[in-house]
Amino acid sequence: MKNKRNVLYSLLIMLAGVANFAVEAQQKNDAQVTVETKEAFNSHVPNGIVRTIKQDTKGNIWITSWEGVFKYDGKSFTNVTSKVSSARFFSVLEDRKGNFWFASIGSGVYYYDGKSFQNFTTKDGLANDVVTTIYEDKAGTIWFGTGNGASRYDGKSFRNFKMKEMPPAAQSDSVPVSVYQHPLPDQVAWMHNDVNAIVADKRGKLWFGTRGYVYVYDGKEFTPVTNNGKSFANVRSIIKDKKGNIWLGGYDGLWRYDGSTFTNFTQDFVGYIYEDKKGTIWTSSGKDSNNLGWTLSRYEEKTLFDKKPTVTTIANKPMIFGILGDDKGNIWFGALDGVYRYDGKTITDFKRKEGQQ
Repeated sequence: MKNKRNVLYSLLIMLAGVANFAVEAQQKNDAQVTVETKEAFNSHVPNGIVRTIKQDTKGNIWITSWEGVFKYDGKSFTNVTSKVSSARFFSVLEDRKGNFWFASIGSGVYYYDGKSFQNFTTKDGLANDVVTTIYEDKAGTIWFGTGNGASRYDGKSFRNFKMKEMPPAAQSDSVPVSVYQHPLPDQVAWMHNDVNAIVADKRGKLWFGTRGYVYVYDGKEFTPVTNNGKSFANVRSIIKDKKGNIWLGGYDGLWRYDGSTFTNFTQDFVGYIYEDKKGTIWTSSGKDSNNLGWTLSRYEEKTLFDKKPTVTTIANKPMIFGILGDDKGNIWFGALDGVYRYDGKTITDFKRKEGQQ
């Protein structure tokens, strides 16, 4: 069964460049739906693709997966969305008011106040129902990265943005392995509006990582980010570290920008970047996004400005996705077959742990 999942996900990755993923068959609701969640949810460990892991202000771990959104309270897992939607979920955000937002592939976004859900789709003004990232800016405005641009939600309505005015994706379009050395061909120019990551820098400007290039938005216009005249391609993850540096991870490897200079750490594909409380940088990486041989790597904080930083491989998996450092110092990461936790010595596979109980 595991091999079948790996083959299936490899096919999904090959089609990842297509902006319009197939909409889930179950999405037959109206544009805006509220579902009361009075019934107790079935509890089991996620054993499929896990994309993003976050910890809320109460210490709970939230996990978005192809099986739904799971909440882990330290003792058991609860599939929070099992009674609401069978969508494939990609990302989660707890906003400053304590409410949650879940991004899905094909079914838009879901707002959850702890009691009920509200679904927002293109019928409500969302740019696209394929949503992969969610970000809250300093003003409390929620941004969504979609397959057709970015959407900004002010609590009342959506406003949509495009990095470039381009036609939508065609089914025949393909994803370049790397375009750092080459311009993006016109036939895949729609990728500039397929948003993977959003983050604000120390100046308050927003950085957008797309399947095309990286852009900085100053509130008026989008400017491509370049290094010696070359653009960064298909950036999947962007973070701002504690010192205000911007980190980029994607098809062109792992890069750090200190406000004036870009520094490259690896040319391997980097799918996710995370900074822990100590300032250590964690990444998930592979030779390219289709290579089923990824590593969870740790870049020691004290060596990040050395010519050769100290890098330690913590885990090897066919693919590794979202990374989280919890309030107890554990590192969580997602994979093709569920969620894992590393305590500094041992990696816990929750599926096996559940089977032993």
